[in-house]
Amino acid sequence: MAQHLRNFAARFTPASSRRVSPEPDNAKQPPADRIFPETDPAIDGEDCLHDCDSCTVKYPSRFSIDEEDQLYARVDGWDTHLLVATGKDDWVRDVADEKGSIMEAIGKGEAKPTNGTPRSSNRRDKKMMLSASNMPFSNTPQSASDPDAIPSTVLLLPSFTYIDNVTPTLVPDLISTFINPSSTNMSPLNSTVSESNPSTPPPSPDITPSISLSPRPCPHRYLILLCSQRTRDARCGQSAPLLRREFERHLRPLGLYRDLYDERPGGVGIYFISHVGGHRYSANVMVYRRHGDGGEAAQCIWLARVRPENCENIVRYTVLQGKVVNPERHLRGGFDRSRRLVSW
Repeated sequence: MAQHLRNFAARFTPASSRRVSPEPDNAKQPPADRIFPETDPAIDGEDCLHDCDSCTVKYPSRFSIDEEDQLYARVDGWDTHLLVATGKDDWVRDVADEKGSIMEAIGKGEAKPTNGTPRSSNRRDKKMMLSASNMPFSNTPQSASDPDAIPSTVLLLPSFTYIDNVTPTLVPDLISTFINPSSTNMSPLNSTVSESNPSTPPPSPDITPSISLSPRPCPHRYLILLCSQRTRDARCGQSAPLLRREFERHLRPLGLYRDLYDERPGGVGIYFISHVGGHRYSANVMVYRRHGDGGEAAQCIWLARVRPENCENIVRYTVLQGKVVNPERHLRGGFDRSRRLVSW
């Protein structure tokens, strides 16, 4: 089985890309069928029909969730996603209420992201999804009593960019310099620019960093984000560490597992994040898939009702191939920039 997974991993060789600047027209909303291809035993083999039979990790016996609701296309849309490093795996109920934090400065400050697609008045779509995360701080805190003396790191998606040295007072600079000019979930994917074709638009100029904020590319090829906020729902706090353990078990033989401090190129970064909505469908798992090694996120596949025995096929088919196993049960939504599709 491990060799079978290695063969899949070896097929994904990244291609280089360069930026082009145009912001999109409205991305197409898909019809009632799914954005992402469903696994097919005729193509993917009989393994796609079966959960992992070697999984020994189990949820608590009283772990009960909603099994009846329809999931697909019932998530609020978002344009960008910002993960804030806190070094913790649980937070106050609303992370914007965490005093002196970057989350508070973003959630309650006057500066707001302006990029993204205009919304109709009857929708609750977000220009930016804000998540606290267990990513470690980029620097050793200088003074635990002064939040502005504790520089942190944020991860901006879909651009797959880390920005270091962020403090609450620098949030307006972060938004204006990095978030507002960045790509969104509905921007066309970066395309290769041919120097021999003068009609191809040139790449947009690089964003000029502020004096203090420091951007760098995220080295991971894929991201798995697990809601772990037990202050919102105990099931999230129970499920996240168990799923991480099981994902690690399947990723290590492939050479794809990356822990919080492993910045080797490629691989899969696994982060705990704060509440994303729908905890009654725990566990919620968001999979970001990159377009090439240095490219931006091409897809985000948002799954729910994930159990440890589902992890093997999520790695094999969703992470590595962009397919969904049993979408009627698991798929909440997401986007596919290569086909200009979103689920909202």
